[in-house]
Amino acid sequence: MKKIQTKKRVSLVLGSGGARGMVHVGIIRWLEEHGYAIESIAGCSIGAMVGGFYAAGKLEAYAEWMCSLDTFSMIKLLDLKGAGGLVSGSRLMEEMEKLFGDVNIEELNIKYTAVASDIEDEKEIWISEGSLLNAIRASISLPLFFTPFEYKGRKLVDGGVLNPVPIAPTFDDHTDLTIAVNLGAKAQKDLNIKHNESEKSRVVTLIGEYFGDIKLPSFLSQEDGIYRVANNSFDSMQGTIARMKLATYPPDIEIAVPRNLCGTLEFNISREIIEYGYNLCEEIMQEEERKRAL
Repeated sequence: MKKIQTKKRVSLVLGSGGARGMVHVGIIRWLEEHGYAIESIAGCSIGAMVGGFYAAGKLEAYAEWMCSLDTFSMIKLLDLKGAGGLVSGSRLMEEMEKLFGDVNIEELNIKYTAVASDIEDEKEIWISEGSLLNAIRASISLPLFFTPFEYKGRKLVDGGVLNPVPIAPTFDDHTDLTIAVNLGAKAQKDLNIKHNESEKSRVVTLIGEYFGDIKLPSFLSQEDGIYRVANNSFDSMQGTIARMKLATYPPDIEIAVPRNLCGTLEFNISREIIEYGYNLCEEIMQEEERKRAL
């Protein structure tokens, strides 16, 4: 019986979705452990961040750092000095540069594209040259939260606004498979993720202690507060756009991550989310192998 030839060269598309994007780390780990060669990455928002650090050879250091952060550590990375957003993002990017350095995208060993959105001209902006950290910063500019990032005279926001699963930058790749990770898939019940509710409830108190007189409790904590309404609306928008994009340009394999896996800023459970991503990738890729063997 002729042996099935396994396709191993991969274009990886990493979608946007806040802390859910830590599943990207687990997915990349599984692919590497099973002999898949990631030769191209297109990502937006958290996908651009995880994909960028992977392309720079810094993924494990990045994952270790994220898993070490508790809620208070994350709050200290915020600088409430934004214009057009709550946070300027400068302190976060300075910390990442101190920890991981910066390189030009042209120097990376694999093809890399970060996708951001120019909402004035209603265009996706593909960044595939220049500073990697600047590309990441442009792509993660979540509306209301981060200040828009100025890039070549354009003010850019999160790539997920226009394309939460950016497959198009991989169209000219000469790889065997395109694998797309959609972080806005249908919600599921009984997800096996342990959320630390007491840690989540401390966020507002810690912000008040750290920033002194700044009053943010209703903004962050109320069920019908501005942040939660905007965040849920953004998730719904991204999920709808992702379904349309994936129907129009279907990848060879889609890894669908339920949008209720965790909250947008719930990075304090990064370790659990990474493990979920690893296991989900194994389940889907093994099913693909069974289909090929038929």
